[in-house]
Amino acid sequence: MAHIAIVGAGFSGAVLAQELGRAGHRVEVFDARAHVAGNCHTARDAKTQVMLHTYGPHIFHTSNQRVWDYIQQFGTFMPFVNRVKAITGGRVFSLPLNLLTINQFLGQTFSPAQARAFFAGIAEQGTGTPANFEEQALALMGRELYEAFFKNYTLKQWGMAPTELPASILKRLPMRFNYDDNYYNSQYQGIPRDGYTAIVENLLDLPNVSLHLGTRFARAQAAGYDQVFCSGPIDAWFGYDEGRLGYRTLDFVREDHADDYQGNAVINYCDLSVPWTRISEHKHFAPWEQHADTVVFKEYSRLCEGDDTPYYPIRLVAEKALLAHYVQRARRERNVTFVGRLGTYRYIDMHVTIAEALDVAQHYAQSLAAGMPPGSFVVDPLG
Repeated sequence: MAHIAIVGAGFSGAVLAQELGRAGHRVEVFDARAHVAGNCHTARDAKTQVMLHTYGPHIFHTSNQRVWDYIQQFGTFMPFVNRVKAITGGRVFSLPLNLLTINQFLGQTFSPAQARAFFAGIAEQGTGTPANFEEQALALMGRELYEAFFKNYTLKQWGMAPTELPASILKRLPMRFNYDDNYYNSQYQGIPRDGYTAIVENLLDLPNVSLHLGTRFARAQAAGYDQVFCSGPIDAWFGYDEGRLGYRTLDFVREDHADDYQGNAVINYCDLSVPWTRISEHKHFAPWEQHADTVVFKEYSRLCEGDDTPYYPIRLVAEKALLAHYVQRARRERNVTFVGRLGTYRYIDMHVTIAEALDVAQHYAQSLAAGMPPGSFVVDPLG
């Protein structure tokens, strides 16, 4: 059996540790933070006993039956539907854009067919496939709704004009011609009753899996292991010697209040005059609990620097070019496989992270059986 190091104790690392540990390998997991679960880390607030999503809201959603069945082995998931609200121009609306939002905003009583016809008439179609976020938005919803709900919010979130961002960012958000205000289309949706950290702790709970928290793993240490799986930043693995890949990070400003602050888990602020992007009220992520007081976090987005926590990979032209250099070097590493959001420099949801980690574990088992070295990537970061 192999001696394996896993860099990072988030979902990528924890699922790999569970699968490789169950296969009989000796696994050591390293994380620079003092806790497991990465950006999904949750903890009880000492003052209010509200379960806090330490690094911002995380709602588990998937239509992948394999992932849903797998993750439920490690904790109880409670039903939760994310119903986001948005404030623009001093008025409150539901997101994603749906027939109620459309009719309220436009002062209409459109049926689904009438709404489709209306937007087909006002959509600003370019000469080809939308080349950026703004062109994609104008083709979907026209200028008025785009400017009210997305233009300035996107500017605050990404720190750049929507014309500089890829169209794919907007494609993550549906536009519906019915009254469905569920933020996700996924078949299964929920939040762990005991928080995400408990799920990750259960994934890591094997006798042949050891955990080293508050411990950075250096590239030079890889020689002491048969295989390393790195879910940390790919540029950090090489000491950032060709430069840092660009990320957006988030700052959270806490406020404590009595009773109920905003009556909803998440409210987006679309106007440029409001400096924060959204406010999250964390007790509403656990509606099965009761709390007299409440905690909210105002969320601010900015460019990631130094030791900031990376959240959203920017992946524009300059970043992709730098990524290509690191990927080329990574492919020359021996017995090192890069995984997860940071290891592949992609924005991926929790359920995708888990599915890919399961695939990586399977790939490793197949490589061992065939007497072949595992690949540096199971998912191509440049794809």
